[in-house]
Amino acid sequence: MIVMKFGGTSVANFEAITRTISIVESKLTSRPVVVVSALSKVTDLLYRIADAASAKDAKETASLLGQLRMRHINLAAELLEHSPSLKENAIGRVNEICDALDGIANAVCALGELSDRNKAIIISNGELLSSTVICFAMNAKGIRTNFIDARQMMITSNDYLKGEPIEEEICARVPAMVESAYSGADAVITQGFIGSNLDGEQTVLGRGGSDYSASLIGMAIEAEQIEIWTDVDGVRTADPRKVQNTLSLERISFEEAAEMAHFGAKVLHPLTIEPAVKKSIPIYVLNSMNPSGKGTAILRNELIEDGVKSVSFKESIRVINIFSMKMINTSGFLRRVFEIFSENKVSVDLISTSEANISVTVDASQKIDKVVEQLSEFADVIVDDDKAQVSVIGKNIVRLNGMLKKTFTPLRKCNVYMISQGASFVNISFVVDREELTEVVQELHRHLFEHPEELETF
Repeated sequence: MIVMKFGGTSVANFEAITRTISIVESKLTSRPVVVVSALSKVTDLLYRIADAASAKDAKETASLLGQLRMRHINLAAELLEHSPSLKENAIGRVNEICDALDGIANAVCALGELSDRNKAIIISNGELLSSTVICFAMNAKGIRTNFIDARQMMITSNDYLKGEPIEEEICARVPAMVESAYSGADAVITQGFIGSNLDGEQTVLGRGGSDYSASLIGMAIEAEQIEIWTDVDGVRTADPRKVQNTLSLERISFEEAAEMAHFGAKVLHPLTIEPAVKKSIPIYVLNSMNPSGKGTAILRNELIEDGVKSVSFKESIRVINIFSMKMINTSGFLRRVFEIFSENKVSVDLISTSEANISVTVDASQKIDKVVEQLSEFADVIVDDDKAQVSVIGKNIVRLNGMLKKTFTPLRKCNVYMISQGASFVNISFVVDREELTEVVQELHRHLFEHPEELETF
């Protein structure tokens, strides 16, 4: 049994879904569990619906709800043109889902209050709609496909908008549900991103959570492999939208992939790797627009060679510098600093410390006012905005002779505000001015991948 996850661009329209169904059809002997995202841009549309409703903008809310409904009805009609009975049933089901959504959105609009619970209900409709339409389309193609409601499998904490999966509950439920759904079927389909808490209240895993859903399902059923189908030819040595002459990576380790995701690569959700690692399930990142391509295999560490694999980056970060003479020879100081970050739910990426100074990086989207206020009670705090983080990632890169020279040569003309090397020797990261990012990343990639002969393992 395998898990096949298809992202928004892989189910964007008639052509994309037709390709996706053909890909699934080619894997039927492996008993696929198909996990789908919302259609491309639909989740953004649902967030706009939630915002319009909370602002009591009835006209805008109705307009956006109408757009959502018609996009899925038109898609169902196009995909099921030659199956009148299935088309009627599919459109009926789309209307049922949209009617329920209209009721929630209109209630929010009338009150002008949007709770996290109602927001989770609103934004989860994209996956319910896409999986419904695709399920009917697969059956019309002759693939007997059963529908599984992910809210019955993906059990999470009570955080409605960023539910934390309860793995033991998921592992207890998923195998039996999948096996039951396979009765008389060639394939089963379910949703990424969405779930529910133990009380049955709807939750979501957070943006990009469909990859995570697929990995959790794969872990629960001990899948042979997990396939993440997207719109790029696997994992590349850098983001091709920012860097020229990037290369496709044939294979990388779980650890390297996790570091890439955490440090800015957008191919995988950062949490995707962990469930697969627990059961040593290989992950393949593949291109639904080029199904014959090799893609990238993500495998156990011992199957991967040493060397630099990628240059990743985070485009907008802040550096928080915390200085206090009280740090010197004082136990508990670091604990108190990081308790403040934890209490305010601010995630820290890089950390650098000296005798009287702690520097950390945080994503610029996070609210840090309370953190700065609390830290300022016992330390001097300086926040540097408009910074970017660059990370060189690869297995055992600390063992590469000339690595530091090649990494920092492109930086000779710009300011470096912070340097950090991971304890696992998988990454070297540094912070530069945001305006310098494109040039730094391009030049660094050129040094590392276009002239790699200068790097030698010792």
